[in-house]
This record gives sequence, structure tokens and C-alpha cells, in this order.
Amino acid sequence: MGKFIMGVIVGILIFFLFVYFGGSRTLKKVGVGLIDTGKRMEVMEDMIKKKKGDVEKDLEKDVKKRVFKEDKDTTKRMEAPR
Repeated sequence: MGKFIMGVIVGILIFFLFVYFGGSRTLKKVGVGLIDTGKRMEVMEDMIKKKKGDVEKDLEKDVKKRVFKEDKDTTKRMEAPR
């Protein structure tokens, strides 16, 4: 119980020190920085999604080519005279 009360007192003290030493200005600066970071992350996310789609399409084409090639090879083996 004593540790809990001590934690509450320390938390209140930190809060008042934050407000006393210009917490609102600091919070605004951090907020602007986070907005800029968020915008850059959105751009990177869009680029990653686009590349992922391209890779999936290429992989799908490659798999289809291999499957059709294997089907042709199997058909040729079955039709070959013995």
C-alpha cells in the first residue's frame, strides 16, 4: 500500500513539474513532429503495399507458367509411343 501511495505522489509531482516548465509548448512540438512522422509513414506504407501487389502478381504469373509447363511435359510423356 505504501508503494502505491508513493507512486501516486511521484506521478502528481511529475505532472505539476511538466505543466510548470512549459509542458504545453513541448507537447505541441512533439505533436507536430508526430504528425510529420505519420505522413511519412503513410507514404512508405503505400509504397510497400504497391510493391507487395507487384511481387504477388509476378509470383502468380511464375507459378502459372510452371504449372502449364509441367502439364505440357506430362501430356507429351503420356502421348509418346512406347
